[in-house]
Amino acid sequence: MGSVNTVLNFGAGPAKLPQEVLEYVQKELLNFNGMGMSVMEISHRSKEYMKINSDAQKSVRELLKVPDNYKILFMQGGGTGAFAAVAMNLMNRTGTADYCVTGTWSSKAAQEAAKYGKVNYVFPVAKKPGSIPDQSTWKLDPNASYVYYCANETVDGVEYDYIPETNGVPLVSDMSSSIMTKEFDVSKFGVILAGAQKNIGPAGVTVIIIRDDLIGNPMKICPSVFDFTNIDKNSSIHNTPATFSVYVMNLVFEWIKKNGGVPEMERQAAKKSELLYNTIKESNGFYSCPIDANCRSRMNIPFRVGGAEGNEALEEKFLAEAQKLNMHQLKGHRSVGGIRASLYNAVLYSDVQGLVNFMLEFKKYNS
Repeated sequence: MGSVNTVLNFGAGPAKLPQEVLEYVQKELLNFNGMGMSVMEISHRSKEYMKINSDAQKSVRELLKVPDNYKILFMQGGGTGAFAAVAMNLMNRTGTADYCVTGTWSSKAAQEAAKYGKVNYVFPVAKKPGSIPDQSTWKLDPNASYVYYCANETVDGVEYDYIPETNGVPLVSDMSSSIMTKEFDVSKFGVILAGAQKNIGPAGVTVIIIRDDLIGNPMKICPSVFDFTNIDKNSSIHNTPATFSVYVMNLVFEWIKKNGGVPEMERQAAKKSELLYNTIKESNGFYSCPIDANCRSRMNIPFRVGGAEGNEALEEKFLAEAQKLNMHQLKGHRSVGGIRASLYNAVLYSDVQGLVNFMLEFKKYNS
């Protein structure tokens, strides 16, 4: 086992957190704010926690330039809980919704929504995800309550490089693995959801950004903890929130601000992903990426070792040797196999350079 400073963590989530944040958490873990107690031990209704909650909401608004007519909510249940919450809060409008399925998570979201209303698949679902159909081929329903898409598919390595046009129908996006990694116009969305455990904090809290006119009409069956109206009314403290997760997330927001804000995170994301993609491209087929070039994720990069279809024995050897060098969580998702490197905000350019150096050496002795 190496020290924390020598481990390179490419996990897809829960993922690497900034070293500086972790050290700060460690420093005040037993004595938060001079109270003589851990932040995990104080009441969620104390003025100290209320300030953490408020500061985190303000930071989301500041970092993403969220307009005043949007609410920022912190919820539990992860992205999967939000799949249901979105449907139960929005589908009441017309009873139907459009879903753009480009991979594992948008597929799961569509399946969840189908429990609460009619789901229209905007385009045929590919057997092997790795592309996004041209928007001119999409079949959007003007009567839909909303149009849903996953901005970045964590499992499949597919990312939209544009915001879909929905002709006035509210747009909902799962940005769990891409939030805070590039600038975008929040006003083009009705709802944005993001599980924290990729770019903005530990598992346990989900950020919801919702336009205020979409609050107030949940289905009667919607549980109170998933009712956006209820969560907003109670400033995200309807019941006991994931206080420690919100606390760490707030520190991550401060770290992002200190390190150049979202524009710098975007610049670093482009730089890191370009380095890895170029290494794959220049390997003469030893490494291969199955994703169409126009929608390759900057965050989650899947690739095969030993040719386009991958050589499983060689991939196992790759993972074993990488682990010996303290490069962890590189195994591809069980549903797709291969290798996957996740390059979230806390992953440094030097971390990616270390991976690339290993890839070049591995190719040298195994091709």
